[in-house]
Amino acid sequence: MGSSGPWLDAGMRRSIDDHPFDPSLDPVVADDPDLTPVSWAIAIADDYDDAEPRVVLTVDEIGKPGEGLVAHLLPAEARRIRLALRDALKEVGEDPGA
Repeated sequence: MGSSGPWLDAGMRRSIDDHPFDPSLDPVVADDPDLTPVSWAIAIADDYDDAEPRVVLTVDEIGKPGEGLVAHLLPAEARRIRLALRDALKEVGEDPGA
């Protein structure tokens, strides 16, 4: 899609969703010293040298904002993660949703 699509040449970033870890929602993770509670965020950006839009996935350990990992995913990579999450939900007996 690049700069010929709906993306502006000036580049843009936009937050889509985020999930701060809530220990009350998953006390198993919160209380297990071998598990690391994390927060995640999804954004979109096209401010790269090639101006291609990417999905940006950020994962931060609780208490260490800005020190986590940031994946800059091309659309095909984001779709692959979406499919993997759908399949994992099916495997655990959950409705994978839309």
